[in-house]
Parts: sequence; C-alpha cells; structure tokens
Amino acid sequence: MRITRALYDEMVSHALAEAPNECCGIIASWEGEATRVYPARNKFSSPLRYEIDGEDLIRIFRETDAEGWDWGAVYHSHTRSAPKPSQTDINQAYWPELLYVIVGVAEQPPQVSAYRIVDGSVEEVPLRVE
Repeated sequence: MRITRALYDEMVSHALAEAPNECCGIIASWEGEATRVYPARNKFSSPLRYEIDGEDLIRIFRETDAEGWDWGAVYHSHTRSAPKPSQTDINQAYWPELLYVIVGVAEQPPQVSAYRIVDGSVEEVPLRVE
C-alpha cells in the first residue's frame, strides 16, 4: 500500500495522542493507495488491546462507501512493544483481505510496520510512504 506522508503522520499522531492506550482506526484506499485515515475509538481504552468501537465502524463504512473507497487496512498502536503482531492481534485478524498496520510508539521515533494476516499466518508487507 502507498500512503502519503501527511496520512502517515496523521496515523502516527493519533497513536501518540492516545498513549498510553492503544489507538485504532481504518485506512481507506483506492487501487492500492491510501485515501484517508479514519481514527476510531478503542472500545477498551486499554494499553493492552483494542477493538474499534461499533458506532465508529458504521460511520467509517458509510463514509468510505459514499466515496467509493475500499478499506485498505486496520491500524492500531503498540505502546510498550515493537510494531509486530501479538498473538492477540493474530487471533483477532478477522479481515484477511485487509492489511494490519501497527504503529509502535514505545521508542522514538515511532516505528510503523504492515502485515497481511491470513488464517494465523503473518507476512510483513511494504508500506510505501510517498
């Protein structure tokens, strides 16, 4: 997935603002290019896990559908560990067609990684910031 520096920075800013809790959201896309970052509320307000609030999911779905965009990725942050999928992340990767982007804010500068997670199998994929 390609993402502009501005959208990338918006996602990282969201992660930093929510720390010490994990943040979460959706990256909308069109033909492999990120079109918008949709910050969402973490239903758990937790530093250890996340779930996108149901009302936010509906809002984001309606807005992306109206624009004709796809959901390219789910993003969330890790506040105390590297940006690699935890076993919980792997178990909760419900959408195999999406990328899973993790923003690690435990160290500065924040590190961002993207993964494809299908049936428990994890593959790191490039996130091209342009």
